[in-house]
Amino acid sequence: MAKVFNTEGYCDPELHYMVDLTSRLEQIRAMVDKEKYFTVNKGRQYGKTTTLMALTEYLKKDYLVVSMDFQTMSFSSFESEQSFVAAFTEELLDLVEYFPDGIREKLVSFQEKQAWTSSLQALFKVLKSWCEMSEQKIVLIIDEVDLAANNQVFIDFLAQLRAYYLKRRKVSTFQSVILAGVYDVRNIKHKLRPDTDHKINSPWNIAAEFRVDMSFSAQEIAGMLAEYDKDYHTGMDTGKMAGLLYDYTSGYPYLVSRLCQFMDERVTEMEGFSHRGSAWTKEGIIEAVKLLLNDNNPLFQSLAGKLTDYPMLRTVLYELLFTGKQIPYVSQNHYIDVAAMFGFIKNDNGITVVANRIFESVLYNLFISEEFVGSRMYDAGAQDKNRFIVDGHLNVRRVLEKFVEAFGQLYGDKDETFLEDAGRRYFMLFLKPIINGVGNSYVEPETRNRERMDLVIDYRGEQSVIEMKVWRGNAYHERGEEQLVGYLNHFRLKKGYMLSFNFNKKKETGVKEIVLGDKVLIEAVV
Repeated sequence: MAKVFNTEGYCDPELHYMVDLTSRLEQIRAMVDKEKYFTVNKGRQYGKTTTLMALTEYLKKDYLVVSMDFQTMSFSSFESEQSFVAAFTEELLDLVEYFPDGIREKLVSFQEKQAWTSSLQALFKVLKSWCEMSEQKIVLIIDEVDLAANNQVFIDFLAQLRAYYLKRRKVSTFQSVILAGVYDVRNIKHKLRPDTDHKINSPWNIAAEFRVDMSFSAQEIAGMLAEYDKDYHTGMDTGKMAGLLYDYTSGYPYLVSRLCQFMDERVTEMEGFSHRGSAWTKEGIIEAVKLLLNDNNPLFQSLAGKLTDYPMLRTVLYELLFTGKQIPYVSQNHYIDVAAMFGFIKNDNGITVVANRIFESVLYNLFISEEFVGSRMYDAGAQDKNRFIVDGHLNVRRVLEKFVEAFGQLYGDKDETFLEDAGRRYFMLFLKPIINGVGNSYVEPETRNRERMDLVIDYRGEQSVIEMKVWRGNAYHERGEEQLVGYLNHFRLKKGYMLSFNFNKKKETGVKEIVLGDKVLIEAVV
């Protein structure tokens, strides 16, 4: 059976196209060899389960690996100490084929949930004996561990693991314990009494720092694409395609696989893509990105849900995206820590940035969609959207001309502070109905600040660059022109666009054309 790109469940190298996980497995193995206890916390669909499945196979020659999944244990399993011990030992008995003499019988005895001996203390004494008698050192892996994080019995389970870890030089215990999930169990808290103010931190403060990068590098993506191309002979430039995939996703595993899946299964069926090889091009990936941005998948649903759960996070991201405010990355800040834990943001030299271009586009679309109803600027773009498309091409100059006109009519009397914070958001509101369903846009992160943003528009495989900037005088304006020329060179474009928000009362609004060397700049001033 031919391999496919997989985005449902864990990936199997026999069935699915995958990146080579060897480097990650080697790094994790080094932690196991050093008797580390640690957590693997990444956002949804970040490849945790796939990595743990591969790790189990990778370690089993030298260790006895017990790989559990708390999804297989019901809610009632965590209601009491006895029920947890019974459920935990039941999983052990199913997963481990051979136990030393007497250990299986002791574990079986815990199946009687009401037995007075079914306590965590009794369980860990049996586990200690098992570790002592086992011919191989034992590694315990528990996936989806955060499903149990709000239960007292799980906190007590962690406390037992910690106690034996601290005594490991005197008593036998697990060689290594790996807990995996979205939430970091090192930070969970629990109530000791019904009153909500009495809380203590999780006892899982023995966990070593997990620094293994689980995102895909461009080189790793290229290796996966080379395997695909070997099967289908597309003739793609694997290095170029891998670079484009990385540019859009920053290596987020699910996003990489989903885009590949779309190119393989859906772009090839679209008009204009006559054969499989034509889908694995820059034009093909732009179509795949459009499909992905309209894909109501659980990952995007989770992103939207967290904005509802954490309003302050929503406010910060909104300001960051539309006004260019720089938000310091402070991990002790609760909403920053939460957003990073879910994989939505990252630390870029001490500054908070959205984790990848896809998430950024999702957030832009979400925030802008909430302003559609009642937005006069959105309506202005929607009213004449057909006039901006000429022979299937987006006429960006016409877009700017109409925006200058509409902006002056609707907001020309607003004060400087209002326009500086809202101007660029209004242009994106104006642009959205014009390119919706056919193109998409994104902001280059290195240019996002209060003075300048470079907006890249993808429309039917063609790219246009618009520098949106706040007027800071002629000298700054000229530097902006030079920066735009450099950016056009990067994209190999001859024509670029500049949209300036000028608060000088003597300003001259409108659109004009400037020639700089071999480049043509269309400048609009509002």
